[in-house]
Amino acid sequence: MVVFKFGGASVKDADGIRNLASILRQNPGKIAVVISAFGKTTNALEKVLKEWIEGSTTYKEYLKEIYEYHLAVAAGLSDEKNDLRKGIDKLFALLSEYLETKRGTDYDFEYDQVVSFGELWSTTLVADYLSAAGYDVEWVDIRNYLITDDRYRDADVLWGESSSRIGKKFAASEKEIIVTQGFIGGTAAGTTTTLGREGSDYTAAILANILDAEKVVVWKDVPGFLNCDPGWLDGAVRLKEMSYKEAVEMSFSGAKVIHPKTVKPLHNKNIPLYIKSFLDPSSEGTLVTSAAGDASDIPVFIRKENQILVSVLPVDFSFVMGDNLSLVFHNFMVHGIKVNLVQASAVSINVCVDHEPRKIRILIDDLSRNYKIIYNENVEIITVMRHTEDAIKKVISGREILLEQKTRRVVRFVVRKKQDN
Repeated sequence: MVVFKFGGASVKDADGIRNLASILRQNPGKIAVVISAFGKTTNALEKVLKEWIEGSTTYKEYLKEIYEYHLAVAAGLSDEKNDLRKGIDKLFALLSEYLETKRGTDYDFEYDQVVSFGELWSTTLVADYLSAAGYDVEWVDIRNYLITDDRYRDADVLWGESSSRIGKKFAASEKEIIVTQGFIGGTAAGTTTTLGREGSDYTAAILANILDAEKVVVWKDVPGFLNCDPGWLDGAVRLKEMSYKEAVEMSFSGAKVIHPKTVKPLHNKNIPLYIKSFLDPSSEGTLVTSAAGDASDIPVFIRKENQILVSVLPVDFSFVMGDNLSLVFHNFMVHGIKVNLVQASAVSINVCVDHEPRKIRILIDDLSRNYKIIYNENVEIITVMRHTEDAIKKVISGREILLEQKTRRVVRFVVRKKQDN
């Protein structure tokens, strides 16, 4: 068994799905195929959710646009013998009925119930197309097998129950190809959950771990792990191989190639991870294993945007260590806010997190009861791995440094663009 994961960019249209089918044809054998929502469907569903939660009927217009987009993809794959609309129509009817019969108030819960339809639509259409094209395929609703707790939008996997259910289901299938959803799961009670934004890579790693897969291949619109985002910096270079450790550091720092949680389930069973281009399937890509060394001296540049730097200070200049430290981070945990960078001194704690205004506002209100809070919006975290002075200058020039952390191999800065006088 091998596990393939295809992201939204690789299945955004009919040509992309035909390319997926071609890749499967070139790789015979038992394959679990994990698929994300088409294109920018997740973003579009988030707009639907926002309007619906706020009581606006505008959500219907947004939902219609998503529906028409999926119909266009289906039409591009259909012929006189095979109409691929039926599965899409059924699922859209289910979501429309859900939105019309209730009005949600718990954003995180409703997020998972609504946004999860993106993966259901994409996998249904892909599986139906592959079946019509003669592939030996089965569609599996992963919500019945990947079991999680009920922490909506960032659920934790219940490994014991998930291992039992996934192992039995996949072993029982006689099909060569099993198509299933990334990003989503379900509670033991049957309620839909999600694993965190961009979590389809993590799903692939979970399946690989449980099924003792030979390897995982993540198919992307890039030739592998690059040393920088080519949309940000010129001269991007493909990294031929890297260790699990470096892959974790890169993904946690903001590299968008794989989800940060992807590596651990693979490392636990020493399962190799390949990052390959779906545009050029024969190319080498990047290999991530425990055996790969960290000897490369190519600097790696990573930028994490849309950050807010929150500084927590005691009102009476008491030390922040000890009880204060645990109380502060308890607040972040309770509000479901992940810490991307932290630096503590005797009388302050500086924390950089994703700027989610709704959650941040509540967090700051709670912390302000006992502490003085200062914050800087519109900041970025810039990480340079295998850093040199020239490499640092390349990305820091023209920016104001608010915070710096440096080790022998990695330097991280919280920065903002310098203001004109």
